[in-house]
Amino acid sequence: QLQLVESGGALVQPGGSLRLSCKASGFTPDNHCIGWFRQAPGKERERVSCMCYNDGSTYSAASVKGRFTISTDDAKTTVYLQMNSLKPEDTTVYYCAADLGLSLCEYRAYAYWGQGTQVTVSS
Repeated sequence: QLQLVESGGALVQPGGSLRLSCKASGFTPDNHCIGWFRQAPGKERERVSCMCYNDGSTYSAASVKGRFTISTDDAKTTVYLQMNSLKPEDTTVYYCAADLGLSLCEYRAYAYWGQGTQVTVSS
């Protein structure tokens, strides 16, 4: 069974940076795609960024492009979301998710989800 555990969320000042981590286990990395999502209270869930292990291709939402970067470690067991130039509107719970797929991570259904990690951007 594929399991995902997020970490790295914290309170940070506007303009600051955080790096979220998503540790995955119980899967074959080359057969999966990983995505980062966020959903603020009363707001629609947003696909923030994603990647597929097979070819390393990535996708980023327009709202975070140029500020957030998705990457993985050498073992392909941990996916990171480097968040720079953070804004108060980035405040919410961030989730990582996984699904079978070799490409087109932005179109995967994402059947497996972590529990989330809280990011708060405030002065």
